[in-house]
Amino acid sequence: MRELVLLRHAHAESAAPGQDDIDRPLSRDGLAEAEAAGAWLLKHSWTPDLIVCSPARRTRETLEQVLLTTGYVEQRQDERIYGATSGTLMQVADEHRDQGRVLLIGHNPGLEQLMALLTSGQSDDSRGMPAAGIAVLRLPASATLEPGIAELAAFWWP
Repeated sequence: MRELVLLRHAHAESAAPGQDDIDRPLSRDGLAEAEAAGAWLLKHSWTPDLIVCSPARRTRETLEQVLLTTGYVEQRQDERIYGATSGTLMQVADEHRDQGRVLLIGHNPGLEQLMALLTSGQSDDSRGMPAAGIAVLRLPASATLEPGIAELAAFWWP
């Protein structure tokens, strides 16, 4: 078995006038939520082997807070995660199936749709993924990702 861990970025500030969405920072509450997410991952032994993160500022800041708690983990940015559909996210995750546990840090609606697609087989079956929410999915070790292949092992939010 392998695991795919999905982490939605923590709460972000609203965009300032003229500020691009990709440049929005975490709010003060968001920083605390991201730190709590890292603590939950560490406490439950869900520390990943690899983190793949959206290039958005709020996801990178979420990553930084998680790493302050879990310690260094190999990480990569992938521009495809920003604004991604569940299909694109599935492709990104599948490219790292040689890793035992991969953490994707990204955005809704893509993450919640990916969770629904992998567990129920239908992306419109999503029930929401709150800011800083974590879903841990168990998958067959070397299988290609496809709808309905995963089991939801854990779900947490601050």
